[in-house]
Amino acid sequence: MGDVFISDESVNGGRALKERIAGATDGEGGGRAERAGPAALSASALSSSALSIAAYAGRLSDGPSERRIEFDRIGSLMAVMGQFDENAKLLEERLNVRIFLRDGALFVSGEEFMTDKAAMVIRQMEDMAVRGEEISRWQIVHILNMAVEDRLDEIGDAKDPVICTTVRGRQIKAKTQGQRDYVKAVAENTITFCIGPAGTGKTFLAVSMAVNAFKNKIADRIILTRPAVEAGEKLGFLPGDLQNKVDPYLRPLYDSLYETMGAESYHRYFEKGMIEIAPLAYMRGRTLDNSFIILDEAQNTSYEQMKMFLTRIGFGSKVVVTGDITQVDLPEDRKSGLREVIRILNNIDDIRFIYLTEKDVVRHELVRKIIRAYEEYDKTRKAGSGGPRRAKPGFDRR
Repeated sequence: MGDVFISDESVNGGRALKERIAGATDGEGGGRAERAGPAALSASALSSSALSIAAYAGRLSDGPSERRIEFDRIGSLMAVMGQFDENAKLLEERLNVRIFLRDGALFVSGEEFMTDKAAMVIRQMEDMAVRGEEISRWQIVHILNMAVEDRLDEIGDAKDPVICTTVRGRQIKAKTQGQRDYVKAVAENTITFCIGPAGTGKTFLAVSMAVNAFKNKIADRIILTRPAVEAGEKLGFLPGDLQNKVDPYLRPLYDSLYETMGAESYHRYFEKGMIEIAPLAYMRGRTLDNSFIILDEAQNTSYEQMKMFLTRIGFGSKVVVTGDITQVDLPEDRKSGLREVIRILNNIDDIRFIYLTEKDVVRHELVRKIIRAYEEYDKTRKAGSGGPRRAKPGFDRR
């Protein structure tokens, strides 16, 4: 039988794949990816790859090649291809390869470096399918990024511990090596600072670890706090009682708790005083024993607020402080307490600082690109002016 190529005319993913497989001879098992004969491929579109493939141009000198990938289970192959072959098309677009079925096996043709990377990504996707995990577009892009950067060994697998299981049954695990280091640091230290850009899972992982500690009776209470600082704009008068006035600032913490433990459980424990969400100003004068305490958006604390918060810690408590030092919303005449504390506490035992980067972003793939673009812009701006310029409202770069 001739080559069966991925087409845009598929009526649906499952039926299209079954029709292709129906006429193909079953391949031998064993789950291997083997080198096959060469196949011609145009590489004219390499420069347009969203993964900055041009950076690897020196490694593409081996010429075109073809990889044969066999699957032990048809279900895994269908999951890898995706509905309407969307997963395969994404791989073709990002790696500039061609993917097709022949003789009951999956073939990848293209430049040797790219076909090798594609085979690695496909194997990772197969492992996810075998474990029963959903293969989303975000996960494929994440694996692609890790493959091109030679960081596939950092991708989690079934051996990674489950931090928490949400009310909907979704298992929360660390997705990057940076997140793994973060989770380990929290387990091994009384105070952990996690500093990184938006979308790296700082707050959500902290809340997940807090819920896990609470459910396992390691902590008697969960206390979440953040400074009530407006992000570059004045909200003015807010109606309602004091709780109604501060709720808009604390909404991200509510969202994380709702997802991990469910709204009903949250409200039940909240009424019993076992879960507390409050502005940072409410922490003064308290001693917090046997609690899992999270200070979020710590870049918006002042020097005095950070000192006040850290001295609230009582016996049997664990503290996680999260923040992004590139998004400070304090007035220009005030320094960020998070920036100061890095210099003050960096060498104290039982306190750990974890730094996440754009490589740890787990939101939409555009977030990673946006963060990288801003970082490059800031470097260019500082280099051109000899130092940081006066920040405009809403974009303070302390």
